[in-house]
Amino acid sequence: MSSQRTIYTSNSKPWIAIAGEVHNSTSSSAAYMEKVWNYAQELGMNTLLLPVSWELIEPVEGRFDFQLVDKLIFQARNHQMKIIFLWFGTWKNAQCMYVPEWIKKDLERFPRAQVEKGKNKIVLGDFYGMSYTTLSYLGSETNKADAKAFAELMKHIRRVDEKEGTVIGVQVENETGLQGAAREHSDLADAAFEDNVPPGLVDFLKTNIATMESPLKEAIDHGANAGTWNEVFGKMAEEAFSAYYIARYVEQVAAAGKAVYNLPLTVNCWLDKGEEAGKYPSGGPVAKVMEIWKFAAPSIDAFAPDIYVPSFHEVCEQYMKLDNPLVIPETAIHSYAAPRLVYSIGHYHCACFSPFGFEDMGKPFNAMQGVLFGMDVSDPLLKQPQDTSEYGWCGKALHSMMDLLVSKYGTSDLQAVISEKIGMASVDLTKVTDSSTEDNIGGEMMIFGNIGFRAIMNLPLIQRKDGVCMIIKESEETFYILVNGCMLAMFSADPQNPNLDILSLEEGAFVNGKWTAERRLNGDEVASLMFNNYTLLKLKVFTYV
Repeated sequence: MSSQRTIYTSNSKPWIAIAGEVHNSTSSSAAYMEKVWNYAQELGMNTLLLPVSWELIEPVEGRFDFQLVDKLIFQARNHQMKIIFLWFGTWKNAQCMYVPEWIKKDLERFPRAQVEKGKNKIVLGDFYGMSYTTLSYLGSETNKADAKAFAELMKHIRRVDEKEGTVIGVQVENETGLQGAAREHSDLADAAFEDNVPPGLVDFLKTNIATMESPLKEAIDHGANAGTWNEVFGKMAEEAFSAYYIARYVEQVAAAGKAVYNLPLTVNCWLDKGEEAGKYPSGGPVAKVMEIWKFAAPSIDAFAPDIYVPSFHEVCEQYMKLDNPLVIPETAIHSYAAPRLVYSIGHYHCACFSPFGFEDMGKPFNAMQGVLFGMDVSDPLLKQPQDTSEYGWCGKALHSMMDLLVSKYGTSDLQAVISEKIGMASVDLTKVTDSSTEDNIGGEMMIFGNIGFRAIMNLPLIQRKDGVCMIIKESEETFYILVNGCMLAMFSADPQNPNLDILSLEEGAFVNGKWTAERRLNGDEVASLMFNNYTLLKLKVFTYV
C-alpha cells in the first residue's frame, strides 16, 4: 500500500518517529523539560512532540520571542533526539485558550464563533456542562495573524536548525473544530452557508467517492452537482461547511509556513466516535470528511488521528485512505501501548507513534482528563498501566533497527500480528504443516514468499494476553523476529519443497545498526518457540523435498 511510508527524515534518510507527546504545559519551561528528556530516553523514544503556543512567542502583536523554542531545540540535540513541534495557534482542543491576550481581547477584529446566534460563549449542555468559546473560522483577520505568526516560527526554525535538522516536522493547530453545533451561526456564517459550494469541491469529491465513508458518500451520490451547501450535501451540509472553511483556514496558515521552510506538516483530530457533529469538534479532519480536507488543505502532508478508543486498529485503517501516511500523534498509555507500538510499525508501517502524556506512563490513568477531551474512558485496557521497562525495551529495539525497518516500509517483507486482532483474519489451515493445524489454537498467518509463520497467542501456556509478533524478511532464508506473548510455528509455503528446517536461531540485539548475537538457541529452546517476554531473534531456515 503506497500510504505505508514515513514522511519524516533525518540527515536525508527516512525516519520513524518512535515518539511521545508531553502534557500541554510541560514544554512551556525548558528547566522542567530537562527531566522529561531523560525519561523519554529511558522509554526508547527518539522524537518528542512538543507544544509551541502562540501566546508565548507573540505576546505583543508583531514582537516575537523564540528563546524557549531555541532552548528546546538545543536540549533535543544534547539528548540526540528529534522534535515535532505542535503549533497551538487558533485551536487547541477546539478552543482558543492558547492565543495571545491581544487576540482574546479584541472581539471585533478577531470574532468568536457564535455557536448560538449572538452568543460569544455558551455552556455545552451535552458535554459535561463545560463553558465554551472559540474563535470563528470565518475570521479573516485572525487567519492572517495566525498565518503570520506561524510563518515567523517556521522562518526562525529554518534559521537556527536547517543544517542540524533537529525539528523534523510541525503539526498545524491542535484538534480543530467547533463544539456545541455543527456549524457557526453568526450572520456572516448564515450568509456563507446560503451561498454556493465553492467551484471544484464537488468535482473533487466525485473523483474520490470510492474512499468515502457512508454519510458523505450518500450526500454526494444524491445531492446536486452545484448549488448551496444544503442542496449539495443534504444532512451533511453543516459539517461539510465547517470542514471546508476550517480546512481552508488551516491551509492559509500551513501554506505560509511551508513557503519559508518546507517541513512535513500534519493536522490531528479528535475522533467522532459515531456521535453527532458538535458533540465532537465539527469540521475537524475526522475520517468522514477527510476528502474535503484533502481538497481544501493541500499543504498538509498527513491527517492524523488521536486514538483513545478500543477500536484502535479500525481507526488506523480509516486513516490510510487517500494515500495518507499513518501518523499517530496521541494515543493512550495503557498496557497495550508497547504492543501497539510494535504493531503500528510492523503492520501499518506508520510514520509516527506517540503516546500522549508519556511522563505519566506506568501511573494510573486520570479519567477526568479523558472525559473533558474526548478519550473513551470506558476502554478496559486503561485500567492497567503500561510496564515502562517493556516499553523502553521495544522503543530501543525498534530504533536500533531503523535502517532495516525503513528499507522494508511499503513492502510485504515487514509484517506483524497482535493479539487484539487474532481471530479477526481468516486462516487457511491447508497451508500449515501438521505440527500447527489444530483448529482450536487460533492464530494468524504471515507469509513471506515460500516461508510462512503462524503466531499463536491464546494457548494456556502463554501467560500474557498482550502478545505481538513482528517479522522482517532480510533474505529468502533469513528473518528477524521481535516477539512477545506468542508461540511461533514455521512452515514451507512451497509445494515443491514442503519440508522446513531451522539452520540457526540467535537471540540478540542490533548495535550501531549491526546484528550482535547474544545466545545461540537450540535444543529445547528451538523445539518449543514460546515467548512470554519481549525477545529479538535472528532466524535462518531452509526448505527441501
